[in-house]
Amino acid sequence: MVDKPPRLRRLLVSSPAPRFQQTRFQRRIAQVSSSLEAWATNPWRRLSLLLIVLLVAMVVGGGLGTITGALAYFDPIAALVCVLLMELAVRLRPGLLAGRQDRLVLQLVDMARIGLLWGLMLDGFKLL
Repeated sequence: MVDKPPRLRRLLVSSPAPRFQQTRFQRRIAQVSSSLEAWATNPWRRLSLLLIVLLVAMVVGGGLGTITGALAYFDPIAALVCVLLMELAVRLRPGLLAGRQDRLVLQLVDMARIGLLWGLMLDGFKLL
């Protein structure tokens, strides 16, 4: 069997994708989750962060329901967006559960999902 020439061998071997320059901004974005988890090791900080996310998502859900209800022709689109966001959050759960030991991101996603649903339901009950 004849061996392939070195030039052809180099072309056939897949080269790694070109790495882009690592800027300070990219490094900071990559460190956000680990620094947030380190900050939230204190149980009171974690609880306050989860409560803030829950309440902000509740306000967003209530505002979304109020605004789309006032415009009246965005109701189906807003309902579709809300269902897609909640379904995406549910589909992210297994990947986040299989991940790291500290589950802060999973808890934040759950609180946002619960708050959004809570805000939409509260706005719906105001209309009854």
